[in-house]
Amino acid sequence: MDLSAIQQALRDQGFDAWLFYDHHHRDEIAYSILGLPALHVTRRWFYLIPATGEPIKLNHRVEPRHLTSLPGQQQHYGAWRELHEKLAAILQPYKRVAMQYSPNNDIMYISLVDGGMLELIRSFGVEVVSSADLISLFEATLTDAQIATHFAARDAMDKIMAATFQEIGHRVRNGGWTEWGVRQWIGEAFQREHLVTDDLPIVGANENAGNPHYEPTAETHKPIHPGDLVLLDMWAKQDAPGAVYYDITWTGVLGTPSARHQEVFRIVRDARKAGCKAAIDAFAANRRIEGWEVDEVTRNIIAKAGYGEWFVHRTGHNIGTSVHGNGANMDNLETKDTRQILTNTLFSVEPGIYLPEFGVRSEVDVLVHNGAAEVTGAQQEELVIF
Repeated sequence: MDLSAIQQALRDQGFDAWLFYDHHHRDEIAYSILGLPALHVTRRWFYLIPATGEPIKLNHRVEPRHLTSLPGQQQHYGAWRELHEKLAAILQPYKRVAMQYSPNNDIMYISLVDGGMLELIRSFGVEVVSSADLISLFEATLTDAQIATHFAARDAMDKIMAATFQEIGHRVRNGGWTEWGVRQWIGEAFQREHLVTDDLPIVGANENAGNPHYEPTAETHKPIHPGDLVLLDMWAKQDAPGAVYYDITWTGVLGTPSARHQEVFRIVRDARKAGCKAAIDAFAANRRIEGWEVDEVTRNIIAKAGYGEWFVHRTGHNIGTSVHGNGANMDNLETKDTRQILTNTLFSVEPGIYLPEFGVRSEVDVLVHNGAAEVTGAQQEELVIF
C-alpha cells in the first residue's frame, strides 16, 4: 500500500477520507489495494485513511491483529454498541468519505458495501461517496514494465490468430475439424509461446458465433464446414508476475462470405474504429472521457445501421493482470460506467452484432500512455477469408 499516494488522491478528488470495511472477505478490492493477505475474517474490520493524518484501524477483540501489517492507530471493539460509538467517533471529523459504493448500484463491480453499513455510516452525518475512480487509479493503472508484457503477448498472439485461421482452412479441407479441436490447438500454441490464460478461447461457428459467451466443450461443439463463419476470441498474458493480458477477437469465413456477412462485419468494424477514435481524440484534446461515452459512440453506429437490438453486449472492459480489470468499462448498456478512463490504463473496444444465424465481434485493445491513446495490435479491416 502506498499511503502517501492514496492520501494525495483523496485530496485531489476532494474527499476527506477513504473507509475500507470487510466481513468474510467480501471486498477483494480492499485486500488488493491495502496489500492484505487472504485473512480468515469472521468479524468486521475497518480501516480509515484520512486525506491528511494518521490512519485508524478498528478490529474486533476476537481478531485483534488482522490489520497489523498496515500503518496507523489501532483500536478495538467488542459489543455492537461499542462498534457504533467508535465508528461515530472515528468518522466525526470527516464529512465526505469514500467507500466501495456506487449510487443506484450503477457500477456493481465496485459496489461492495452492504446497504445496512451505508445506513449506519450515514447515520453519523457522513456523506458516502463512491471510491470508483480511486479504485481505477490504484487497481487499473499499469507500470511501464507491465505495459511491456502486454506488447510481448501481442506479438505472440497476433501471429497465433493469423495461424489459427490458416490451420482451420487446411484441416477442414483435408479431413475436417471442430470448434473444440481449434480451441485445444490454440491452447497448445499458448503453451509453446509461454502464455497463460484464465480460460481457453471462444471458437464459434455460425449460430454459435452469435452467442457472445459461447464455449465449445469436448461434449458440446460443432464441426466446421466450408462456407461457415468462424469467430475467434482469445486472451492471454505472459507467464510472469504482474503480466498484463492481450485480448482480441477476429471473424472470418471459410470460403466466400455472403453479402450479409460482409455487411454486418463492416458495420461492426466501423463501430469499433469510431469507439477507438473517441478515446484517441479525447486524450489528444486533453478532455476527460468516461467509459460509457465510448460505448455510446459504437452503439449509435450499430443502431443507425438497423442492428441495435442485436448489440447485446457492452463495448469493452478494463484489462490488467486479470482479463477483466477493476478500471473503467466501455459500457452504457449493462451499466452506465461513469468512471474516468485514466492514463496508464488499458481497455478493449469490442462491439458486436449477434444474430440468430451468426455473430460478428471485432475486438482490439486501447492503451492510454504518455498522454495519448493508441490501439496496441493488429486491426481487422475485412473479414478473414481462409
